[in-house]
Amino acid sequence: MAVEEEGLRIFQSVKIKIGEAKNIPPYPGPNRMRDCYCTVNLDQEEVFRTKIVEKSLCPFYGEDFYCEIPRSFRHLSFYIFDRDVFRRDSSIGKVAVKKEDLQKYHGKDTWFQLQPVSADSEVQGKVHLELRLSEVITDSGVINHKLATRVLECQGLPIVNGQCDPYAAVSLLGPSRSDAKKTKVKRKTNNPQFDEVFYFEVTRPLSYTKRHFDVEEEDVDKLALRVDLWNASNLKFGDEFLGGVRVPLRVLGQAGVHDAWYFLQPRENGGKSVKVEELGSLRLNIVYTEDHVFPSEHYTPLRDLLLHSANVEPVSASAAHILGEVCREKQEAAIPLVRLFLHYGKIVPFISAIAHAEVNRTQDPNTIFRGNSLTSKCIDETMKLAGMHYLQVTLKPIIDEICTEHKSCEIDPVKLKESENLETNRENLRQYVDRIFNVITASGVRCPTVMCDIFFSLRESAATRFQVDQDVRFTAVSSFIFLRFFAPAILSPNLFHLRPHHPDPATSRTLTLISKTIQTLGSLAKSKSANFKESYMAAFYDYFNEQKYADAVKNFLDLISTSGKWDQRSIETPIMLKEGFMIKRAQGRKRFGMKNFKKRWFRLTNHEFTYHKTKGEGALCSIPIENILAVERLEEESFKMKNMFQVIQPERALYIQANNCVEARDWIDILTKVSQCNRKRLSTYHPSAYLNGHWLCCKLSADTAPGCTPCTGGLPANIQLDVDGDRETERIYSLFSTYMTKLIKMQEACGSKSVYDGPEQEEYSSFVIDDPQETYKTLKQIVSAVQTLEQQHTKYKRDKFKKTKIGSQEHPIGDKSFQCYIRQQSESSTYSI
Repeated sequence: MAVEEEGLRIFQSVKIKIGEAKNIPPYPGPNRMRDCYCTVNLDQEEVFRTKIVEKSLCPFYGEDFYCEIPRSFRHLSFYIFDRDVFRRDSSIGKVAVKKEDLQKYHGKDTWFQLQPVSADSEVQGKVHLELRLSEVITDSGVINHKLATRVLECQGLPIVNGQCDPYAAVSLLGPSRSDAKKTKVKRKTNNPQFDEVFYFEVTRPLSYTKRHFDVEEEDVDKLALRVDLWNASNLKFGDEFLGGVRVPLRVLGQAGVHDAWYFLQPRENGGKSVKVEELGSLRLNIVYTEDHVFPSEHYTPLRDLLLHSANVEPVSASAAHILGEVCREKQEAAIPLVRLFLHYGKIVPFISAIAHAEVNRTQDPNTIFRGNSLTSKCIDETMKLAGMHYLQVTLKPIIDEICTEHKSCEIDPVKLKESENLETNRENLRQYVDRIFNVITASGVRCPTVMCDIFFSLRESAATRFQVDQDVRFTAVSSFIFLRFFAPAILSPNLFHLRPHHPDPATSRTLTLISKTIQTLGSLAKSKSANFKESYMAAFYDYFNEQKYADAVKNFLDLISTSGKWDQRSIETPIMLKEGFMIKRAQGRKRFGMKNFKKRWFRLTNHEFTYHKTKGEGALCSIPIENILAVERLEEESFKMKNMFQVIQPERALYIQANNCVEARDWIDILTKVSQCNRKRLSTYHPSAYLNGHWLCCKLSADTAPGCTPCTGGLPANIQLDVDGDRETERIYSLFSTYMTKLIKMQEACGSKSVYDGPEQEEYSSFVIDDPQETYKTLKQIVSAVQTLEQQHTKYKRDKFKKTKIGSQEHPIGDKSFQCYIRQQSESSTYSI
């Protein structure tokens, strides 16, 4: 979800590798081990949770998390929790990285020291204040100066234990004063509107002079206003601190007026007195990306240059191939290139062209597509995007079974436990391998068309290049479908969305053994036992040394590499797209039923959207996909609840609350995609609920009244792929801009190769340049397109800097921006004079 800003769309995303924690403080008691898990939070909102690692003070998580960030945030935080024997969770420590500091750690494995967690430091949100200094003449004729403090509103306060009933405490602090006043409590809202004014005497009568409206310097310098936000709690422990600000009165300046938004800050000295090194540390790899996407016409020159790549002769002189040459990692180039080419329907000719060129450079058929080339990375990325649902329907049921059954499958005699039997374990493993092999080789009919077309191209190129080797047409395809698709998905099902978390160590070992065997079965190698370094694996593989397995693999590879044979088809078997617990409001199907909120297990397939009392039980309600008329967000004010959305049906709307903002966006996106092509989709909807006989948004009384707001759904989209072509082109521009020095060096290499026909200079040897003149021509076009976009970005940054007003709602004053605000105010007042 993008933030719109004067024709510009801003996308935020984060990719996190949660590695491990170490030196967690031991549990106080005889059993010193802990059961720990880690959460990822946007400010105080949890958006991801790892599995629990039991009985460890150095838990290894090894989990990846990616999300599009649908809102603004100040901190990306990570909390380590311990779950005790009574299933109570207590926080051990946290890592909080400010948004502006994320680039420091971009893509680096970093150990972060865990910091103490205290209620006084867990703050978020902002407050709007207005301060005004005025003269007041008392009954005795003495002139005093009084400070009028207006607390207008707050936004984004944290929700504490499921509730937020905030009030503000306002104090004037000075050497000899500490006056305190409070606003009224605002119930059930984290965006309270206070609009209350408090008066404080600032100057004493004796300090008044004849000078016009002149507050004594020493008084103002010593005074400050303190505003603290609290959650009114009914618990015996007292009210919870939500955040505060301290405003020195020198901000009033000559005008005597100050109106600004402030970020709430932690309470001073609020942290616990714990040595940081005593809490342990957490290893993280954070990649935060912010894409500033201009209107589509700005990307036309670069986009056209990229999409023309498949037609360039030789393909090594194309813009897309050059991107792969200059990037440090081929994966960097492959991700946006594949998404862009898929979006415009040109992925097959592009991959065919670069694969054909790579095959022609390969000397040994046994090494075909074995390197980390641009071809390999592009095909990997295409399979991940286009083949995700293919994986779901093929492997997920058996993977789920393996992860829940916990059958012992260890066949290494050295690792065998005393209670285990080697033959029993071998039989367990053999059955699993057989079942997975059978579901894979029987799944050819469901292989996505785009993958079949790519495999056909690989097979033809390999067979033409190595005509003597009869098996190369199979190994060219198996090196991807088995080695880079099925085997990795079995090994790490969480990375392919087949499981929510990384499996436990025993299950992970079982999946490793299965993955190794499936990989070898699919490779069609001449000597199977030679593929295993371990003797126990070679002995186990004897079970599968039969011709029927090789025949089944070849039939499967033949089927999926036959171009044009399988068109887009409707799959009769329901594909599970998303599931999880959420809270729903009763739909009012019973005339006199209570419209309360209940936690339910929701399940979405390509056929229907259902909810159940709990996972595994029968459906309480089923909504056919064709009955979904729209899926939209529901305004928070409807039920005073965040992260709500509505699934609109012909008779009524189903109101649902997701667990966090990321999950709400994911559900809205996937539901919108599956229902996008419904004939009766609405063009307008009601953004608020129908309550007490009228719509809260437009106040119409008829519950059948047409919507008052246009629906947000766009053009029909492929459920497997939701790509923004302009955003991907912007990412490619960013890569070219980052590696501009390499582009210049490649231009020099083209010049050197054109005029000097001897041995290649070492500094240019890393580049693939088949045609120096054609490559130079493309490089010149790339540099021109990148420089034009660079100018556009520079202009945007310059204009934004001029328009940025510190203290506005969009740019509140924080702990680091106060001095900038003072400087900005002094500059503006000097200018006005």
